[in-house]
Amino acid sequence: MSLSRIGVLTGGGDAPGLNAVIRAVVKSACNHGIECLGLEDSFDGLLSPDRVRVLRPQDVTGILRRGGTILGTTNRGDPFAHGDDGHDYPTRCLERFHDLGLGALVAIGGDGTLAIAHKFSLRGMPLVVVPKTIDNDLPGTNSTFGFDTAVGFATLAIDRLHSTAEAHRRVMVVEVMGRNAGWIALYAGVAGGGDAILIPEIPYDLRRVAEHIAERERLGARSSIVVVAEGAAPTDGSPSVVTPGHEGRLARLGGVGAQVAAALEDLTGQEARSVRLGHLQRGGEPTSFDRVLATRFGGKAVELILDGEFGRMVANRPPDIISVPLDDVVGRTRLVPTDLDLVRTARALGISFGDAGQDKAAGLVNC
Repeated sequence: MSLSRIGVLTGGGDAPGLNAVIRAVVKSACNHGIECLGLEDSFDGLLSPDRVRVLRPQDVTGILRRGGTILGTTNRGDPFAHGDDGHDYPTRCLERFHDLGLGALVAIGGDGTLAIAHKFSLRGMPLVVVPKTIDNDLPGTNSTFGFDTAVGFATLAIDRLHSTAEAHRRVMVVEVMGRNAGWIALYAGVAGGGDAILIPEIPYDLRRVAEHIAERERLGARSSIVVVAEGAAPTDGSPSVVTPGHEGRLARLGGVGAQVAAALEDLTGQEARSVRLGHLQRGGEPTSFDRVLATRFGGKAVELILDGEFGRMVANRPPDIISVPLDDVVGRTRLVPTDLDLVRTARALGISFGDAGQDKAAGLVNC
């Protein structure tokens, strides 16, 4: 197809690798003679003239290794969520899109951005989505950039906690991100040598975890590490909420680590401490894996635009980067299958998930 200008934006929570995607989009587009406009602060960039800037190859030099996003982002930038003031923001965005002379848009983001992009696609905006989330919970793709970096940081934190836990004979509970899906907790828990892993997909019974810890102590272990996703919940309860949801915004989760530590201290009689990694998992330089994946995603997005394939999301299907229709992925979440090979491996190693599956591996303790 023939076009002279495209736009690129980042939406939702930040993730290591966003700048790598922006860099790939800009360089790939410019190498095909296409000008690239950066829209700042997600779709808000289509509403404010002062939030748009030209991005040239020299403007993205050196950002490959940087965390965050040079365009800024927001998880409150949904034009379809506004309108109480009488303004039709979606229509204004579409008008602004055409006024800027854009032939296509690359939207980089997670489930919220996917949903917004899908609505604009249905209204005729030619766009391609690049999936982004450290939680790795978007369907249609085997992995998303940012996940590897988050797991690497969480693993390093667990490694450091092992030494202080052993020195004080403590139970250390590490709370990681993961609202609906426990991919970070699972991978970091296994990589870091965790003794129990609690994820949203498997409701837990802390009595089982306490029994597991007590058995480890009986066998001579000086400490235990419990990794818990922020969205994990007990069999008879619900996730821990910091701030209730309101005005279309999801509840902010957190605090389950402290709750688990306090309960385990009572149940086991061992001193317990909790650490919440929070936004530390989002920050910092992306790993080499995430840099390469993000670069491949950005390059594929431009390729799709050149081929006129819109309303699609790029996806990692090793060994290839492909694309899938937005219709197939919007509104869905990629959860950890309870029979996933890594879950089975963890159980075989004696790692507890706080459920009846622990009984199937009776006698096994991760020492």
